[in-house]
Amino acid sequence: MFLGDVPRLSTVRTHQRVCEMAWFADLCGGDTDRLGKLDPSRRSNYEHCRDIVLTADSLGYKNILLPTSYMLGQEVLPFAAAIASQVQQISLLTAIRTGEIHPPMLARHLSTLDHLLQGRLIINIINSELPGLVEDPEYRYQRCKEVIQILQQAWTQDRIEFQGDIYHFSLPSYPVKPYQQHGGPLLYFGGLSPGSREVCAQYCDVFLMWPDTEEGLFENMQDLSKRAATYGRCIDFGLRIHVIVRETEEEARLWAKTLISELDAARGVQLKSRAQDSRSVGVLKQDALRTVADEDDYIEENLWMGIGRARSGCGGALVGNPSQILERLHRYMDMGIRAFVFSGYPLIEECQYFAKLVLPHLPNVRLAEVQGRLPTVEPVTPLTTGELG
Repeated sequence: MFLGDVPRLSTVRTHQRVCEMAWFADLCGGDTDRLGKLDPSRRSNYEHCRDIVLTADSLGYKNILLPTSYMLGQEVLPFAAAIASQVQQISLLTAIRTGEIHPPMLARHLSTLDHLLQGRLIINIINSELPGLVEDPEYRYQRCKEVIQILQQAWTQDRIEFQGDIYHFSLPSYPVKPYQQHGGPLLYFGGLSPGSREVCAQYCDVFLMWPDTEEGLFENMQDLSKRAATYGRCIDFGLRIHVIVRETEEEARLWAKTLISELDAARGVQLKSRAQDSRSVGVLKQDALRTVADEDDYIEENLWMGIGRARSGCGGALVGNPSQILERLHRYMDMGIRAFVFSGYPLIEECQYFAKLVLPHLPNVRLAEVQGRLPTVEPVTPLTTGELG
């Protein structure tokens, strides 16, 4: 691990030392004040998920992740459409599992949503098996690549002319033109397998990582940068991580202990196994990191992996006082990370803590604006003032 001089990656797309600060909406179930305990007052119904999004919107977060999973809760696209007219400034990082929706219609769904949000739409590409199926990884990677290419043609060309191994289309693209310009919505992507890394390096804009040591994060960033360079591309990097911040480190560590104070180990395994990605390369890496943690589940100063005892996916949290959290975030920014997706339990309360103690002290931006995707005036599209085809 580093925690000495900060390693720096010079090949990131966004050279400005800025960061996009995002929160997380619990569409998939599990918001609670004690890990392992079902909390009826924080169900993943529309009202609670709406309140999470509106809280983050009002507090100045630039983005919020809407996850997808075959679990009890809200499905992404209907929820995003329902909340679009209620948010004021926040972007929706909308998770899409490639292959679930016919690609031209997926492009139309996303175009409609992009217009509803006036360009505040970001896509989190998910390359997983479809619910209920066991699929060959190479087939999934190919399907994912083809869906992305079809979306990109739909958003940037006059026609969709695509002949792939899986999909074959010759269609006009005017029914699916997005609100955003110069490429359409940004594509975020996460995954540690070689196939996933190649998809991101070749087609996506931001590689979204999970908690790791500084050394581990930087190794992944170097690898993705080298892969992207082989396609003549540069990409940005993001970090999806939990956070517990209090006025003092002692208070923050106490809440971390409180969160798992009622967690039974068997119950934790049961909860993790419900998620479709519970045996993915990324989740197994999160589990492996806990094997080198200290007795309190810390693998680096202020980096706690205890959440992974009851959660599939992102299993670590930054824990500390505001100065400690800010110091770590500035180190990540110095490395080249430009986007952060935070969460904490309970989601609304931790959203408020972070917004009060940390958020005002960071160069918070919207990457779609920095990269010229979000127009400053209403664009000419078939759904605004353009020709209807």
